[in-house]
Parts: sequence; structure tokens; C-alpha cells
Amino acid sequence: MCAGKTTREGSLEAPTRHPIEWRTDDFWDKNSLNKELERVFDICHGCRRCVSLCDSFPTLFDLVDESETMEVDGVAKEDYQKVVDQCYMCDMCYMSKCPYVPPHEWNVDFPHLMLRAKAINYRENGASRRDKILTSTDTVGKLASIPIVDVTVNALNKNATFRKLLESNFDIHHDAPVPEYFSKTLRKRVAPMVKPIVATEVGKTKGKVALFATCYGNHNSPHLGDDFVNVFQHNNIHIELVPTEQCCGMPKLELGDLDAVHRAKKANIPILYELVQQGFDLIAPVPSCVLMFKQELPLMYPEDEQVLAVKNAFYDPFEYLFLRHKGGALSTEFKTELGDIAYHVACHLRVQNIGLKTRDVLALIPNTNVHPQERCSGHDGTYAVKLETRDKSVKIARPVVRKVDQLKPDHLASDCPMAGTHIANLSESTEHPTHPMSLLRIAYGLPG
Repeated sequence: MCAGKTTREGSLEAPTRHPIEWRTDDFWDKNSLNKELERVFDICHGCRRCVSLCDSFPTLFDLVDESETMEVDGVAKEDYQKVVDQCYMCDMCYMSKCPYVPPHEWNVDFPHLMLRAKAINYRENGASRRDKILTSTDTVGKLASIPIVDVTVNALNKNATFRKLLESNFDIHHDAPVPEYFSKTLRKRVAPMVKPIVATEVGKTKGKVALFATCYGNHNSPHLGDDFVNVFQHNNIHIELVPTEQCCGMPKLELGDLDAVHRAKKANIPILYELVQQGFDLIAPVPSCVLMFKQELPLMYPEDEQVLAVKNAFYDPFEYLFLRHKGGALSTEFKTELGDIAYHVACHLRVQNIGLKTRDVLALIPNTNVHPQERCSGHDGTYAVKLETRDKSVKIARPVVRKVDQLKPDHLASDCPMAGTHIANLSESTEHPTHPMSLLRIAYGLPG
């Protein structure tokens, strides 16, 4: 099958994405789903290029190889869910491995087929209490960042006895690093820092951005707000916070709860659209949240003009800074060299097809060597903390961790704070990751 008539290597056509037809009856039809799963699984079985990615593919191939026919038709339909459960929708099979994605006639979109299976499973069976809580990032963040409560939560999460109890009662692995919570959230820190700057257009950038703080940025990495504001203001870019926001919806998308995704869309898109109408560009500190607005929501709502306007205005922050640099509007007056940086390229950044703009910006710093690690960290927000998938996440992360330990870098960085923490937790050469925006702030000599 790998000798298909059109392949990614042999075609000059870029891969394309079809809309997610989640509002049709066929999308929710279990028999229709199983037919499509069998079709796509048969193509994957004949190719097997993606075996080194997530555990979905080894799970599928083991089911096939251990069946009586040694073909997909020998796999029980009820076992298809075992494959689905291992997919955390990193999108890397679609963007970097599969030769049969559209416009190929076989029309394989493995991640969105897994999304369909997750959505049907969620509608039929719901989800565990743990998974519902883990993906309710707004609710958990607001509760855990209440003053004094945040101190208590952080202390308990560092207590070995409590972590064992959490594992036995809630299936959260006791070794998995979990985020800290802060009562002084990003929104509280950034608001006093905002100062008006006259916006200057450079290329397609307007020089005026609204920062979508994200759940993780607001409650778990509030210092990132300081770094974003300092770096953008240092480069004469007006930056302020999106007035109000809810979770972008990515955790619920990965769970298959499309109704919750719809509610998040209804809350966020009108506010973001109004900002776009006011001349703002949009950024967020976490690649998954950027991807949600640049790809997933537009594919779920392809006819929604507001969604498409938000998509066209959303940028990865380093993509934005590099566009300013190309127009001669980025300061290259750096005060601090950074040495060797082991830079993990997050999957949800890679699939945005913008190149390694974080690397390109950091490489402008004198005597700074950026070493990109383009392999999945295996974190996926919740995959690396769940009891049943923790060991698999560690296995997936090993190639990156090995490269980091071989390098013994001065800094470990990842655009995804959770992926960086996962890698640092497994590494012998570094204890803490640093967000690339924090590194840029250090290089400029700006206050933290």
C-alpha cells in the first residue's frame, strides 16, 4: 500500500483538511463509524509508517497481528476503541508521516477519525469523573487559585503520601508532575503592566495584539504574562489581555465532548471577533490553544465568518515576532548570551506549518545555539498523568530526553509548558524548563 499512486513524497500538492462534519447524522452513526475505522485501519496496517509515533499504531498492529486472519477483518469491532483511547490528537501522523492524506484519493485523516470515535463514545458512555475533572481546566483553575487554597493544593501535590492516595482513588500517577496554582494569576499580574503604544503595521502584522491568556497561562504559569508584556512592549508592540475568556476547548475536544467545545466557542469567538474588528492581532502562550483557533474551530465551523476572521488574526507569538523581524521592526540589541538551548518543538506547534520560528528568533541572540528536538514529548495535557498511560508517555518521551541529556544544555525550552515540565522531570541533566519567551526576556536584559 505504501506504493500508492499519489504520495506526500511524490506530490507537489500540499495536504489539505476537510471540514469536520460533526453536525450531520452520519457522523454520529456507529455502523458508519466502524466501516470507516476498518477502511482506514486497513490502510494503516498495510503501511505502518506511523509505528514510531503514539501508541495508537502499535496497539492497532498488535491487534491485527494477533488476530486469526492477521488482517483488520480479524479484529473485533469492540477492540477498535483500544486504538482510539491511545490517540491524543497530536496531529503528527497527518502532518508528517501519512502519504494518504487528502488530496490523495484514499482520504485518510486519522486524527479526525479518532475525534469522531471519541465523540460517539463520549455521547454513548460519557467519561470517568477523573477525565471530566482533568479537562475542566477553567473550573479547576479557578478553585485551586483561590488565595490560601493554592498554597494548600501545591503543598499536597508535593506530598508523597497524598500523591499515593490520589493515585489509588483518582488514577493520577504518583510520579507524574502536576502543575502548581497561583492566586496571583496572569490576568492579575498583567493588567497593571499594560501601557498604550502607538501601533505600527509591519507586513501583515498590525503591531497591536490581544493576549488570550489560556487556562494554563492564567492559573499555572502567570509569570509568562510578565515576559510576554515586557518583550512585546520592548519591541514597540501594543499588548493587552483579551477582556474575558474561557478555556479554548482543546481539552474537551480531546475527550470527545463536542457540546462543551461548542459552548466554549460561543463564549470566546464573539469577544475575539470584536477585538479583530478593532484592529487587534491575536496570540496565546500555549500552542494547543493557538491551534484550536487556527485549525480545529475553523474545521468545525467552516461557514462561520467570525470563526474565520479569528483564525486569520491568530498567530503563534514567535511567528508574530519573526514577521516583525522580517520587516526590520524587532530589536536585536541583546545583553545576555544564552549558550546551548535544547528546544523541544511542541507537536501542536509543528502542525501549524509555520516553520521553527521560535528557533529562528532565539538564534538571533549572539553566542546562542538552539538545538531543536522534533519528537513528541508524550505529555498531551492529561495522557502523561493518567495511571494507565503514564508509562507509555515516558516511553514516547525517551528519544527527546536522551537527546537533552546528551547535550547537557544551559537551558531546556518548549513552547508547551507542560511538555517542557514532562521532559525536565525525566531528564538527568536539567531540572526546570524555561519558556522561550522567558529566555528572550532574559536575553534582552528585561526584568522578570
